[in-house]
Amino acid sequence: MPSLETFGLPGLFLSAFISSTVAPGGSEAVLAYLVNQQFAPILELIVIATLGNTLGALTTCWLGAWTAQKYPSKQLDNKYHQRSLRWITRWGIWALLFSWLPVVGDALCFAAGWLKLSRIGCVLAIMVGKLLRYTAVAYAFTL
Repeated sequence: MPSLETFGLPGLFLSAFISSTVAPGGSEAVLAYLVNQQFAPILELIVIATLGNTLGALTTCWLGAWTAQKYPSKQLDNKYHQRSLRWITRWGIWALLFSWLPVVGDALCFAAGWLKLSRIGCVLAIMVGKLLRYTAVAYAFTL
């Protein structure tokens, strides 16, 4: 069976991407392992994970925008989506700084797409939140 090193940076990117869509994933564990193994420079690992995770979140935003064309927000029965719509309505793109949170983060991105918030604002807020999270994870495993 191949090890994580076999998949390297593309594996980290893919893990981060999948982890940020509606599918479950464990990109933090992959990043922590690669950092601990000194697979590549820590900054490179953080950038790859952040890029993959941000693009995955933007995919979820796109799904929200696509879904909004077919269904009004009142038809969303998922409690996480309803809560996220309220958070996004109240806090705007700033709520996306927390898009890295499990379960709630995906719903925040979905709601941002649903409400058609500024694309550039969404990209920046999502990226900053995810960059801070991956930086914390990476440096926690360098000690």
